[in-house]
Amino acid sequence: MGDERNIFLSTRPATRRDHMPALAVVGVSAVLFAFAVPFAGVPLAPVPAFVASYQSALAINDLITAVLLFSQFAISRSRALLLLTSGYLFTAMAAMVHALSFPGLFAPSGLLGAGPQTTVWLYMVWHGVFPLLVLGYALLKAGDSEPKIRGSTAAAIVASIAAVSVAIAAFTWLVTAQHDRLPVLLSDGHYTPVMLGVVSTVWCLSLAALAVLWLGRPHSVLDVWLMVVMSAWLFDIALSAILNVARFDVGFYLGRIYGLCAASFVLAILLIDNVGLQAKLARLLGTFRREAASERRLRTERESLFGAVIESSSDAIITKLLDGTITGWNGAAERLFGFTAAAAIGKSINIIVPPDRRDELRNIVERISRGEPIEHYETSRVREDGSTVDVSLSISPIRSASGKIVGISKAARDITENKRTQHALSQEIEERRRIFDSSNDLILVTDTAGNFIQVSPSVTAILGYQPSDMIGHSAVEFIHPDDLQHTRREMRAARRGQSKRNFETRYVNKEGKAVALNWTGTWSEPVRRHFFIGRDLTEKQAAEAQLRHAQKMDAVGQLTGGVAHDFNNILTVITGTIGILEEAVADQPQLAAIAKLIDEAAERGANLTKHLLAFARKQPLQPVEVDVNALVLEAAKLLNPTLGENIEITPLLAEDAWTALADPNLLMTAVLNLAINARDAMPNGGKLALETSNIFLDENYAGMHSEVAAGNYVMIAVSDTGSGIPPALLERVFEPFFTTKEVGRGTGLGLSMVFGFVKQSGGHVKIYSEQGHGTSVKIYLPRATGLQQTAAEALVSATIEGGHETVLVVEDDALVRRYVMTQIESLGYSTLEAANASDALRFIDEIPGIDLLFTDVIMPGIMNGRQLVDEALKRRPALKTLYTSGYTENAIVHHGRLDSGVLLLAKPYRKSELARMIRLALAS
Repeated sequence: MGDERNIFLSTRPATRRDHMPALAVVGVSAVLFAFAVPFAGVPLAPVPAFVASYQSALAINDLITAVLLFSQFAISRSRALLLLTSGYLFTAMAAMVHALSFPGLFAPSGLLGAGPQTTVWLYMVWHGVFPLLVLGYALLKAGDSEPKIRGSTAAAIVASIAAVSVAIAAFTWLVTAQHDRLPVLLSDGHYTPVMLGVVSTVWCLSLAALAVLWLGRPHSVLDVWLMVVMSAWLFDIALSAILNVARFDVGFYLGRIYGLCAASFVLAILLIDNVGLQAKLARLLGTFRREAASERRLRTERESLFGAVIESSSDAIITKLLDGTITGWNGAAERLFGFTAAAAIGKSINIIVPPDRRDELRNIVERISRGEPIEHYETSRVREDGSTVDVSLSISPIRSASGKIVGISKAARDITENKRTQHALSQEIEERRRIFDSSNDLILVTDTAGNFIQVSPSVTAILGYQPSDMIGHSAVEFIHPDDLQHTRREMRAARRGQSKRNFETRYVNKEGKAVALNWTGTWSEPVRRHFFIGRDLTEKQAAEAQLRHAQKMDAVGQLTGGVAHDFNNILTVITGTIGILEEAVADQPQLAAIAKLIDEAAERGANLTKHLLAFARKQPLQPVEVDVNALVLEAAKLLNPTLGENIEITPLLAEDAWTALADPNLLMTAVLNLAINARDAMPNGGKLALETSNIFLDENYAGMHSEVAAGNYVMIAVSDTGSGIPPALLERVFEPFFTTKEVGRGTGLGLSMVFGFVKQSGGHVKIYSEQGHGTSVKIYLPRATGLQQTAAEALVSATIEGGHETVLVVEDDALVRRYVMTQIESLGYSTLEAANASDALRFIDEIPGIDLLFTDVIMPGIMNGRQLVDEALKRRPALKTLYTSGYTENAIVHHGRLDSGVLLLAKPYRKSELARMIRLALAS
């Protein structure tokens, strides 16, 4: 039930202490009843005043009880309690009517037109309706959820009084005006059978009410005493209507005494309850008064403290009316704005608001008028001296006791210095962010466990990952396993206070390759973070390797040149003396033959020293302007009978080929040497392409090859369809005496002679080879007219058109791939990179916005460039494609690997050629 059950003593759950006195009263009543039963019919002297007193007391008791129960109902809204209250109201009214109609009390035959049976019937109605209403109370209360009155309790009380009044009036009319229609209950002082039936019914109703109350557990205190009432009611009916013989006998008097007691039990409980409530109310009132006095003291203290806080606050606190009139101005406001409190209070707030901020002020007042507080509103205000101050305002409405907004309170804080500091901090943060975002070095921040907190965008270019791929992951997942312990030692050393650490650690990139990085690391104890800056050593190591290779070749050249020089001196003695010896033995055929063998061997030695001197770049050169097309055609004529019919020789000459500045004899020898090597790589026949073209090697290409100077070159390419050279041997092919041929089938000096001749001529040589596909050797010789571009060529090179499309670059060489990516991105294109065909196809499947596939022709793996393009076009028929290769375009076509009309950009190429071919491919 609701909390209202605990308000009243009478409705609280009954305890054992509540049951004991009730049982005692019932027990005493039962004992007295037992003693009175034998004497119930003994006549006593009539005392009409007893009846009047009894009826009056009964009516007053029941009426007071009804009033008290009505007051409890007004709080509990219980339908059961309203029904019980109606029962007590009914007994009170019935007692009054019974008294008025009682014979000899107010009139010989009673008032209200009473007849001989009126009081008997009234007694039966009175004693039958009350237990019936008690029974209804017990049944309603026994439900799981006691029903409540939902409407007005006053209306319910009025309805109850009206219903009881109507019922009493109806019963009174029935037993008076309709007296003769009712059965006779008493005849000559004896009970009729009807009387016995009516009395039995009334008594059984009381017994039923008692039983239902007893079974309706748990009992409230009111339930317990209602059971006492119904017990007394049973004794009353038994003595007054069953066991007695006539009016004014022992049963008559004792029954009415029991009835009066029955009316007093619940009243006594309710009065005790009311006295307890009064005492509790008095205590609560005293407590409330004490708390109110304490609250007033606390309020006074708080107001004093609040005033002190306002005056001592470092923030300017100002109060004003809604019209802007200042009503409060603390000391901080005086210090901040320069106006004294006396000068400010009563004035308009406009004294500190700049003219250009007046609209802002009106907006603030409108918002506050709607009850909307404003926090941390940054603006500017004016001091008394006219200077401007930046402030942060916290503004709140001031409400009256009724809740109406009557003013505005604001706290103003000077943020001039804070804004200056914040601006400086924001600028510093922005500068650091820019450095972080634009750094070519890899910047990493990790926590104490080695998990990445921040990763710079440069990680994509260095390792191939996106920053989001690494953030939240452990560095252990990316560091090369062999360098893991070394890195951990460095991190521990940094935490021990060795603030700056320089060390090298390899990371594994997205393709699974190791990338060497030189790290500068430090540890910050305040934020407990490791900070690392890593510089990619890939290009440095490649440059160092290139330098070492050049130094090695120079060292070998110096050694070779020295050996050749000394050997030439020896050969000079041999060849000089062999002539004398030949003349001396001319008449001796056997000795002459031996002298001839020695001369031939010396000649071969001389040729060998020429090759060695060519590699050492110490052979005498006679450079002139050479028509390379004519030289290549002459070489083709010489090679036709030498190479045999199973090798097809194809000259592919540029019509506008420049003249080269070179020694023509040595150039012819170099072309022939390359052709002979190509023949040896094609024992079963094949194709040999001799090609010429004009080439400009730009600064980017020169940056990748330290021995190359940017400028104009004439290119002569010798390409074959032979067996190719393994990648591991490509770096050594130009070394003297190194050969891939079988023992006895080559000296290993052919390519080294070509290398030395080209370098001594100021040119460049590049070899491209793929096992199973063939080899292409390109000689770049300086243009005869000079190393610089002509004005027309410079104009062509400068006319570079870029774009904004997305290009997928597929190249297995990481260094070349990075170079190509840089060139394409400088033209404005977006790029994606793949090291093999499978990665490229994954991009094609996942990213719909790829416009151009730019792929190398020859790649390791199960799929070459041509097969990649075929597969890509199956998935994306509209995809544009462009090939690149170290082979010349014509050589590739004649090898049968590309169809006619397919676009191919031969390596190396200038930026203008790259830009032109990309636009051509995208427009195709």
